[in-house]
Amino acid sequence: MKSRIWHGTLAGVVLVSLIIQLTLTATDTAPHAGPQIAEPAVTRFVRLFSYFTIQSNLLLLAAVTGLALNPRRDGRLWRVIRLDALLGIVITGIVYATILAGQVELHGAAWLSNFGFHYFAPWAALLGWLIFGPRPRIDGRTLAWAAVWPALWIGYTLAHGAATDWYPYPFSDVSLNGYPAVLLNLGAVVLLAALIAAVLRLLDTRLPFGSPVVPEADVLEVPHPRAGAETVVERGSGAGS
Repeated sequence: MKSRIWHGTLAGVVLVSLIIQLTLTATDTAPHAGPQIAEPAVTRFVRLFSYFTIQSNLLLLAAVTGLALNPRRDGRLWRVIRLDALLGIVITGIVYATILAGQVELHGAAWLSNFGFHYFAPWAALLGWLIFGPRPRIDGRTLAWAAVWPALWIGYTLAHGAATDWYPYPFSDVSLNGYPAVLLNLGAVVLLAALIAAVLRLLDTRLPFGSPVVPEADVLEVPHPRAGAETVVERGSGAGS
């Protein structure tokens, strides 16, 4: 019950922050660094969803909504989404607090959205994982697949920037810093992510409050012998986490 409340509250905060940000973007009132420039709505929304912050909060929203509905949630794809959400949101919190905070003066609704995205969500998500799990969920295959999204984001950011001369963050701005510096900056973020992932995997096998693992390959759907309906049958204990 406590887990459901925790994750449900976190999902609510992220959802409200997202709605505020979408409204600010739609009305072209979102704060910008530098002079305000009128842009088509499509451009504003493409840029909004190009931010690592927004993508990591969307993944987190999906993950904690699922946990609010089923605190023992598991599955191969689910593990990847959960790990990407946790890694992405923690990196968002660290990078914002150490590099990006204070570059734009925020007030009112924009401040609330920023607080939800960058301050509340990262540490509430991490604390929720530490307290409630579920564990174990981080294995080698999950770590490998979880690396796909950050790699795609980096490739997309550089390609989109080369085509439009717009970059979501100053440290990723090639026109401002040049490719060597940007690649070094992004490499540092990747290294940070790898270190966090290693710590999470270590804790995943040692912290309590885990839940039984049913390997996805060991869950079959078979017809019920009498009613003909489908039911889930668990086969033994496979290689799981």
